[in-house]
Amino acid sequence: MKKYSSFLPLLVVSRICTTAVFMTYAACLVTLMEAWDMTAAQAGAVQAGFTAAFAVSLLVASLACDRLGAKFVYRVSTILVALTALAFAVYARSQPSALLLVSLIGLAQGGTYTPALMLASANVAAARKASAMGWVLSGMSAGYVISILTASTMLEWFDYRAAFLLTAFISVFGVPFGYLATARVEEPTRTALPAAAPFSAHARRQTILLTVGYVGHCWELFGAWAWVPAFVASSLLLAGETSFTEIGIWTACALHLTGFFSSILSGYASDRFGARSVLIGFAVLGMLCSFILGWLPAIGPVALMIVVAMYGFVIIGDSAVLSSAMTDTVPAHKLGAALGVRSVLGIGSGALAPIGFGITLDVLPETLQWPGAFSVLGLGGSVALVCALLLRKAD
Repeated sequence: MKKYSSFLPLLVVSRICTTAVFMTYAACLVTLMEAWDMTAAQAGAVQAGFTAAFAVSLLVASLACDRLGAKFVYRVSTILVALTALAFAVYARSQPSALLLVSLIGLAQGGTYTPALMLASANVAAARKASAMGWVLSGMSAGYVISILTASTMLEWFDYRAAFLLTAFISVFGVPFGYLATARVEEPTRTALPAAAPFSAHARRQTILLTVGYVGHCWELFGAWAWVPAFVASSLLLAGETSFTEIGIWTACALHLTGFFSSILSGYASDRFGARSVLIGFAVLGMLCSFILGWLPAIGPVALMIVVAMYGFVIIGDSAVLSSAMTDTVPAHKLGAALGVRSVLGIGSGALAPIGFGITLDVLPETLQWPGAFSVLGLGGSVALVCALLLRKAD
């Protein structure tokens, strides 16, 4: 029976470093819209370019894991993340250049996501699988916190160029930690079943529901990640006497530090109570937060950030559970391909969400802009809830 070993903490640290550039653009969005003279739709298109590239790379990386091994793909991808992040820091100075370069970062990031989950799944005891995936995803959330805090502090002291450069520098450390993490781990097995073995009708149904639920989850998650920092900045700046550093601290803690704990706790809850119950609970709460958050800018900074913190906690919490449930449903030799297809559909929908959000902001009257835009995200939560309800309890 496999047990936790030193590889997992090292893998988590590597993920923290590689995702330290994930939220840099979103953290700087209010400043960049003015500096680069972007509409909300144009600003959303840059984030959508990143997410779309991320989706494509998830498919490529997942298929590559089946052929080249998850360790090799992960190591190469950490190097590519560092190189593309440095290129973005040096050359992104307008909306078109940012769209191109942030998309390259997205292409590199996908190769660190699925391989990390596959390695975590393959190197822990079966009863701890969801917990291990929760730790890997919590490392991502910690990276997002560092990304927002670092970028916001650099905006306060210097400018967005400094924010880009420092977060890119942090991503470089993902390379040595990634190498150390993968030095002695086992590759995910690809020989559990014959290659021609078909899915049972039950497994096929569960896989479809998990995939569609992931699509709804990603629509809500990536739309929120792209626009909540701007929403918080807009709301708190209207209140006056709030610095970019303070906004960054509030946003990072509320949106992503809570996600750090959520990924860990949801994994343990799934191991103990089952995936279906956990997915239903998180889907309900995430959907409700999406439908009410946009109405709350005037309730005061403390109350607003409490709701944002709840939002950040529930919209990421089902990620580890969805991934763990997929590994339990799909044969090991087909897991990379299944995760790749799921990622293209899910992250692809997440790529469209920031654009849909931005278009909603552009077309609605001022009093309805934020409520309408967040309600669009709530539709994804509704899809995730329906799919969770339809899952069979045994799984």
